[in-house]
Amino acid sequence: MTTTSLAWGRVRMAAAVLTVALTAIASAAADAGRDGAAQTAALAPRLTLERLVAPTTTIVVQARIVRFALHGLILFDTLDALFRAIDREAGRWHFDSAAARQAFADALLARGVESRLVSMETELPLEVLLTHTESELAGAVSAVAPGSATIFAGQHWQLSRATYLEAFRRVRHRWSTSLNCWSASSSLPGRVLSNWYIIDEGITLYGAVYDSTEHFWQAVKYHPEVTVGEVRTLLAEAAAIDWPAWIDTLANDQRFYFANGYAVEFMRRNLGRERLTWYRDELARVATDGTRARTAQQREGRPAGLPPRFLAVDEKVLWGDVADLFHLVVAFTATPERPVPTAIAALRRSLLARHFDAIHLAGYGSGRVGFLSPEFQALMLEIWKVKFVQMPRFAAVIRSTAGTRLDHFLNDGDSPDIPIPIYVGHLNRIRELALETRP
Repeated sequence: MTTTSLAWGRVRMAAAVLTVALTAIASAAADAGRDGAAQTAALAPRLTLERLVAPTTTIVVQARIVRFALHGLILFDTLDALFRAIDREAGRWHFDSAAARQAFADALLARGVESRLVSMETELPLEVLLTHTESELAGAVSAVAPGSATIFAGQHWQLSRATYLEAFRRVRHRWSTSLNCWSASSSLPGRVLSNWYIIDEGITLYGAVYDSTEHFWQAVKYHPEVTVGEVRTLLAEAAAIDWPAWIDTLANDQRFYFANGYAVEFMRRNLGRERLTWYRDELARVATDGTRARTAQQREGRPAGLPPRFLAVDEKVLWGDVADLFHLVVAFTATPERPVPTAIAALRRSLLARHFDAIHLAGYGSGRVGFLSPEFQALMLEIWKVKFVQMPRFAAVIRSTAGTRLDHFLNDGDSPDIPIPIYVGHLNRIRELALETRP
């Protein structure tokens, strides 16, 4: 869960600038730059098991720091930095007992270690872990802070050696028997089982054709009649609002934050004026104001083999993120006991007028289901029945994974519309259905 939309825009911009710059750079200077980059990469020490478990290690691959996260968005370079952040979180909240505080912090540690090892940027950390034995792992962890049973001692939380070792063991056990189904998986079935996988012939879902199940999933978050121009107007209204104070009220509500931590951090990251302006400008670049937002994401009049109008990443970081923001603002301003500033209340009325009150899909249930609802989450299983049961080539791929647990983990990110545990449950259930309907 986790290339940001702003970063994606900068990538495009940087690519254009780089093309121009390279034409003006002398050959000798270019060679020198390449040599310097190669030397920088060569200076980074190889990642050993001992370095992997050392709290102060910064992992560098191809001269780039490999970062990891909590909630997919709170980033760290080292495990030591993660420890300090967990200690702050443990002191931030109220707990009924010291044991409850310890359990909360230990759970954050387990998530952070998994994000460190199951990286979206490189498989190297997981490779190092899985190509060593349990006893070798225990030996490497025993060398951290030798002579002490404590790896880290903070003001509010202490990390024992046993808990630290268990965090690594847990990841080793999970990912030695599971297949991470995502778009950049090194496994062919892992990639095919991702929603981002492009279907050249298109997939027909609820009366329209899409380039992937991701295209459908993000498109249906827009009412069929909502236009790109109306979405851009809403973004302009949102960009005029000072969001931090209201988001802080969500982040400081312990019960709410524990239940919706990823969504709160997602809103904190994406409701900034710069990001909202980027969304607005990017929509103007890719579609006319009169185009209906859902229709723009559908596959219309394009034969198999031609590239899709939008890549799956565009679907997620542009169309999907914008829709998620709007639906979350509506959902999180519906609580009477939490005051809503005047400007945000006005935006909510505008969002409701543009049907961001629910998912509107003719032919599914009553045609209207809540964005944060089991009914919307169940829709994922229904569209996968088309891809993995009705389409023979994809049915063959998912059947080939029999005996392996299908799983999904992206930088400790989540999805407010379909939480990861539910998504994973649907993945394994659709395989059962595909196996039951084997020809």
